[in-house]
Amino acid sequence: MIKISERLGRVEYAIRDIILHAREYEKTGKKIIYLNIGDPVAFDFKTPLHIKNALIDALIHDNDYYTDSEGWSELRQSIVEKECGKKGLDLTPSDVLVTNGVSEGLDMVMGSIIEENDEILLPGPYYPPYSSYAKFYGATINEFKIFNDGTPDIDDIQKKITGKSRAICLINPSNPTGEAFDLKSLQSMVDIASEHNLYLICDEIYDEIVFDGAFYGIGKVAKDAPVILLNGFSKTYSMTGLRCGYLCMNNRSRQLDSLRQNIFKLARVRIASNFPVQIAANAALNGPQDHISEMVQKLQKRRDLVFKRLNELDGVYCKKPKGAFYVFPEIDLQNKWKSDLEFVIDMLNSTGVLTVHGSGFGTSGSNHFRIVYLPHENLLEEAMDKIDLFLKNKILA
Repeated sequence: MIKISERLGRVEYAIRDIILHAREYEKTGKKIIYLNIGDPVAFDFKTPLHIKNALIDALIHDNDYYTDSEGWSELRQSIVEKECGKKGLDLTPSDVLVTNGVSEGLDMVMGSIIEENDEILLPGPYYPPYSSYAKFYGATINEFKIFNDGTPDIDDIQKKITGKSRAICLINPSNPTGEAFDLKSLQSMVDIASEHNLYLICDEIYDEIVFDGAFYGIGKVAKDAPVILLNGFSKTYSMTGLRCGYLCMNNRSRQLDSLRQNIFKLARVRIASNFPVQIAANAALNGPQDHISEMVQKLQKRRDLVFKRLNELDGVYCKKPKGAFYVFPEIDLQNKWKSDLEFVIDMLNSTGVLTVHGSGFGTSGSNHFRIVYLPHENLLEEAMDKIDLFLKNKILA
């Protein structure tokens, strides 16, 4: 075989890697209940009609040529109005880069700031692509603690910052836990980033999907800190397969000037983001927003159902998520399983319920598993019945 790069072996993505086991199970002809991927459109959260119509209209009127590499100017202005006007981050359109999904934006940021042997600080547990992209570009991961009340352990962060540290990353609300940071926690993170000359990368893709209390964005406390905001349209606007996201660089931060001057080179190399989808994304931001509250109401009922059922199970402990659409229960392996991965595979093969092993979200995720509660209540009840019977049979065995 011809040699591949060593860095490719550093990449893993538990949420989709676990599907390889599901494909083997599918060969038996048995039904699978997929609770592993956070795709609203795969369930009963369809792309709003005005967004679909904007996409169709763009194609009908031949607006499917290359647009500006940085992103369509009208969409960039609409993003400024949301992230600056509504959420408080200081921006101009020149601080915004439209990407093919948040993942591309994360890839661009990591590729722009990391050198071999640098270090990136991630909250434990964390969304896997943050680790994979960082490792791909040569960094190592320092995982910092999150207390049970959802606040970051500031002392732990301070201890883990070294001369090789380059960035602190946050996902708010969190994937996989659904935890949301309060303003005090965000302010502490901003202060640390400024003090140590670190990038503060904050992913707010679930900013509109919050159940208990208000959502606080990093823009409210950013001031002149080196904050890079990531956001997109996949979740709130049910545009997962259309792939549109963006990154924003705090206009007040002079520490970001070099990044601001150079990251657009990557945008030009990849030519441009999908223009018709950008037109649809602009319609999403400027059109009716009623579907968001309807989505949140439905998700809150499903969250409450799964949270209640999980905490009725022996050997399972679960915190109530504040946002997003994931729950991250802890499981007592009871010497029945060697790892949470073995537990998840055993549960799949025994019940047809596909979840994701917690260790795929970092070392802090060990002895956990992640459930997506996007499906209708009837399907969630069926899945929980199967998990309940599975655990009872295993414990009695």
